[in-house]
Amino acid sequence: MTESLPELPERIEQILLGGPRRYTRREAAAAAGMSLDEASALWHALGFAHTSDDDVAFTDGDVAALRIVATLVEHEVVDRNAQTSMTRMVGQTMSRLAEWQAGLLASLILERPDVLAREGDVAQFVEEIVPLLERVHAFAWRRHLAAFADRALSAGADSPARETVVGFADMTGYTALTRQLTQAQLATMLDTFEAAASDIVAENRGRIVKTLGDEVLFVADQPVDGARIALQLVDRAAASSVLPELRAGVAAGEVLMRYGDVAGAVANIASRLTMLARPGTVLVDRAMAAELDDRPEFTLQRLRQVAVRGYRHLEPWVLRWA
Repeated sequence: MTESLPELPERIEQILLGGPRRYTRREAAAAAGMSLDEASALWHALGFAHTSDDDVAFTDGDVAALRIVATLVEHEVVDRNAQTSMTRMVGQTMSRLAEWQAGLLASLILERPDVLAREGDVAQFVEEIVPLLERVHAFAWRRHLAAFADRALSAGADSPARETVVGFADMTGYTALTRQLTQAQLATMLDTFEAAASDIVAENRGRIVKTLGDEVLFVADQPVDGARIALQLVDRAAASSVLPELRAGVAAGEVLMRYGDVAGAVANIASRLTMLARPGTVLVDRAMAAELDDRPEFTLQRLRQVAVRGYRHLEPWVLRWA
């Protein structure tokens, strides 16, 4: 593409960034009303590459973004001590999204020779598509924000820790599979796994915290929802011709919710239970077992206590449909 359309990357960059590069790092910081150290820290937290003092690498859009962050801090919407952590989380999330969408955009262009005919046509195509993607981002963000705001306000807690169900599910034999499958087959398997996890978690009022290739980490407010998610994931894999068997571990208790991630003993126990589970089974901890004991849709089988890293007396229970 760059050989046939040598000026295209620069034109697309200007479309995406709202104009040409105008400022050095020091000039951009000054224009945004920030110190150089503060602006550099935010830039690095977003995951962007280091630039030298003499590089003209920043646009009017970069300056506007720095000003927005400064305004949020000034109005105490974002704590000054937490702004770098918040920026790092945003940068990591958007980086993954942008990488996938850049590949998608390139595929759309390459698959349409009529669009590649003239540089101006490609630029117009990008100008039309990018605002649509932005609108989808904004819609999804607002819907999620509304849901989480309602949950946070209903809880009324001053602490980021709250009672939550945490579950892991991962593919068995994944490492061996990666040596046997083609890249296309591996992509199909991962897409199928992520689609199944997304559907099942959403249907049961849960939330996916993150996916790590062969593993999904999810949370739910109610033990029954977490149990249904884990069992349905295992069932979906068993019925699939694409997925290997899954195993899952679920635990309940107080969890630290921080920047969209979960931390604490409950998350560690769920991870240990997953490693203990046999293919096609779900293990839960004592707290989950107590919550599900009177639910007629489930059966629970207590196993002997085991010692795992960090826990000398972990008590697993096998969870099954009744």
